[in-house]
Amino acid sequence: MAKKFDTNPLDPEFPERAHAAAANYGPPPKTPFSTSEFPTAPSSITEEETRRFSDADFQAYSYATAQPVVPYQAPNFSDMNRASERKVAKTGVPEKWLIGLPYLPFSIGLVAGLILLLVIPKDEAKVRFHAAQGLAAHVGILIVTSILSIVGNVANVAEIGSFIFTLVTTIMLVIFAIKAWKGKPVHIETLDDLTNWLEEKIGPIKS
Repeated sequence: MAKKFDTNPLDPEFPERAHAAAANYGPPPKTPFSTSEFPTAPSSITEEETRRFSDADFQAYSYATAQPVVPYQAPNFSDMNRASERKVAKTGVPEKWLIGLPYLPFSIGLVAGLILLLVIPKDEAKVRFHAAQGLAAHVGILIVTSILSIVGNVANVAEIGSFIFTLVTTIMLVIFAIKAWKGKPVHIETLDDLTNWLEEKIGPIKS
């Protein structure tokens, strides 16, 4: 007969069976597969190891960053326009004198430019350029002066114009000669074609 405080009044033998089952309970047999044990060390490379520098990489990086920093130095533009004291081959004359001679007024520059083109080798591009440009300037002045002289025989105004033109061009040639001697750039754009033609056609005499 069921007691007053039985949890299952419909089955009076339930407590006895529960005690018997608890007494007969034992741990389950062990299996070769264990799910509760974790490896003491990871079997693969972790993210931390991929981010870590090796000793060789760390030393190489430290050596690269330890190089002294050289401060930037702007180029000295005053040296770029300085006249060269270097003596040109086959003449023994300093370069600054040779590049100024073709701009001397009257026939001096004309003859000097022609001689330099016949003597100076092709590798002396700076000297040959000024020789050709000075010769081209004298040729242009000679042509204009000749035309004004012919016209001056008919009109007195042309004769005055020829005198003014000769005076102005003489002053300009002196200025060009001084600038070239000091190493400053001298470029007459209107004579570019004639300058290039003279420099190309009048080559150095082969010895």
